[in-house]
Amino acid sequence: MAVSAGYRTFVLDQLRRVIPDVHAKRMFGGVGLYAGELFFALIDDDTLYLKADDVNRPDFERRGLRPFQPFGEGTATMQYYPLAEDVLEDPEALRPWTDAAVAVARRAKAGKKKGGRRR
Repeated sequence: MAVSAGYRTFVLDQLRRVIPDVHAKRMFGGVGLYAGELFFALIDDDTLYLKADDVNRPDFERRGLRPFQPFGEGTATMQYYPLAEDVLEDPEALRPWTDAAVAVARRAKAGKKKGGRRR
């Protein structure tokens, strides 16, 4: 679950080309990525994973990509999918993927606000 400093820097440099306010926070041995206050991606084992839901999940599945399994093969999955390296290196290709992941984070946050907290 390590993230090398070089990969972290590379990912942030690439993402800042399309999301100027992106920032990173360490979490559970990995790195959480935020666009403003929206948690839209994570890095684990030098792989960038973007947040997915029913809207953008088919884009990942069409490329044969599988969801993030934080505890190894055959374990529970999270709704984050790996981004192909060729997309990460091309700002024009990267923008729609990151826009979609930020939109997922925005929908998730809005859904939490609607539900409110019970006392």
